[in-house]
Amino acid sequence: MQNSTSYIDLEFDQQHVWHPYTSTIIPLPCYPVESAQGVYLKLEDGRELIDGMSSWWSAIHGYNHPALNQAAKSQLDKMSHVMFGGITHQPAVELCRKLVALTPAPLQHVFLADSGSVAVEVALKMALQYWHAKGQRRPKFLTVRHGYHGDTFAAMSVTDPDNSMHSLYKGFLPEHIFAESAECGFYDEWCEDDITDFRNNLIAYRNELAAVIIEPVVQGAGGMRIYHPTYLTRIRQLCDEYDVLLIADEIATGFGRTGKMFACEHANISPDIMCVGKALTGGYMTLSATLTTKHVADTVCSGEAACFMHGPTFMGNPLACAVANASLELLMQGDWQQQVHNIERQLAETLPEIGKLNKVKAVRWLGAIGVVELHETVNMAEIQKSFVDKGVWIRPFGKLIYIMPPFIIKPQELSCLTLAILQILQ
Repeated sequence: MQNSTSYIDLEFDQQHVWHPYTSTIIPLPCYPVESAQGVYLKLEDGRELIDGMSSWWSAIHGYNHPALNQAAKSQLDKMSHVMFGGITHQPAVELCRKLVALTPAPLQHVFLADSGSVAVEVALKMALQYWHAKGQRRPKFLTVRHGYHGDTFAAMSVTDPDNSMHSLYKGFLPEHIFAESAECGFYDEWCEDDITDFRNNLIAYRNELAAVIIEPVVQGAGGMRIYHPTYLTRIRQLCDEYDVLLIADEIATGFGRTGKMFACEHANISPDIMCVGKALTGGYMTLSATLTTKHVADTVCSGEAACFMHGPTFMGNPLACAVANASLELLMQGDWQQQVHNIERQLAETLPEIGKLNKVKAVRWLGAIGVVELHETVNMAEIQKSFVDKGVWIRPFGKLIYIMPPFIIKPQELSCLTLAILQILQ
């Protein structure tokens, strides 16, 4: 048996461990992490990397946070898991209380789930069951191109058809309606023509649509696009006018990432259903939630099934809920607002300089999100090594180099991230 100080067997990892979005034929290099503290990832060879990714946007408070550690340790001494069917417990009740308080007022019912993708699956099922209970068959969803909602089948079916390669699963994957995504950037002057294609699609398919699903203001893994809040305002108005439910996927944008607690606040709208995840536990473990209004929940439960037909084994896991409560407590203290404001201000000062480079097509930022869009696709293995050699952890994809650092990052640490991008692209 290997002891706790043994090194990771990278050869075994390369031959047998299938990492996300990688090939088993030509695997990408992997860097062994020994520990993590604050905004730093410590590699086995002793090098420390400033983390620009918050472990896929979830570790907003940084790593090894004493309050989150203590929450996990305290809960572990009581119980790590009990089924949620017919049983309840304080961590779950308290978490749902906090979520109802933090989210827009009409959202009153909380369904706890396992991951972001599952939260989206739950939201889609809620919408379908809602219309079934009303005696209508509405099997379609309307969304926009360049979106990302997860990798499970239903979630993938409303994700950008090109980026998620719908062609691989044709005949099995449900086919939905995709409108052109917004062209007006967050800081641009609003152009009413931007909503035309979406409006036309909603009107044309309104009697078939169970819901619209959209990432508010920021499209994440589908293209890191940051669009004008009025686009979202118009979507809410159209959904109201034509009686279509609105699902807001706040999994990537929720809990302060865009400078608001939830990105919907930029447009002053409330969805009928909202999905949250990622940062919910501060990146400690997987947990998500789908919230909806009393009207939607009661309508779902008035139908043939007389309940909502979903129930994950690890729903309401006490350990995850306890950590999530601690994470939300940190957010409720309010420090994140100044932290995210400082990150946004620094990105606004530094990214335009990177935008002058010939290789760069555009730069954009909002809250604790910074994006550099290139003209050409990056060589992942090469650029990843270059970033590691610079002492930073940045994970590009396609033509995009982006950073979503932990909120606790210091100005000099953030400068290291942006300077590394600048120097490597030079």
